[in-house]
Amino acid sequence: MRESALERRLVCEVERLGGRAPKWASPGSRGVPDRIVLLPGGRVVFVEMKRPGGRMSPLQQKWARDLQALGHRVYVIDSHEGIDRFIREVTGG
Repeated sequence: MRESALERRLVCEVERLGGRAPKWASPGSRGVPDRIVLLPGGRVVFVEMKRPGGRMSPLQQKWARDLQALGHRVYVIDSHEGIDRFIREVTGG
């Protein structure tokens, strides 16, 4: 399973909820999560996509910690099951 295929599915699932999941490109800020997920009701979460079994780099881990310290939720997804779990959590289902 390729990371890009998982990423496409995540985007589709978020759009079904009425949200958006744009790619986060932040020139000069390496290590930011792959996607900013904008959900109905003004909710914002961050998602780092990985190939199955992939790990975050130290810089990605630092970004995740910094975002969490600011009160944001950060998810790391590396499988279809991870996408399903993410959707359940953000919908309260």
